[in-house]
Amino acid sequence: MPKSVLEAIKLGFWDYEPPTVEFGKFDAADAMPGTKDKLAVLAERVREGLPLWHEDDRDDVEDSPPLRKAR
Repeated sequence: MPKSVLEAIKLGFWDYEPPTVEFGKFDAADAMPGTKDKLAVLAERVREGLPLWHEDDRDDVEDSPPLRKAR
């Protein structure tokens, strides 16, 4: 079974869905949307087989959300 979307595509599994991961199991991102830093976070999540989005990811320029660290 592939670990990530990228691995699945390489193996020809175009309908692959990564397993559900609780938000408490991986860190939220403080990087602003559209920045190189945010893209780096998203790329790392893909490589690790994690969901792209975290409920506490920063989603605007105004305020940095309180970050919850994975346990």
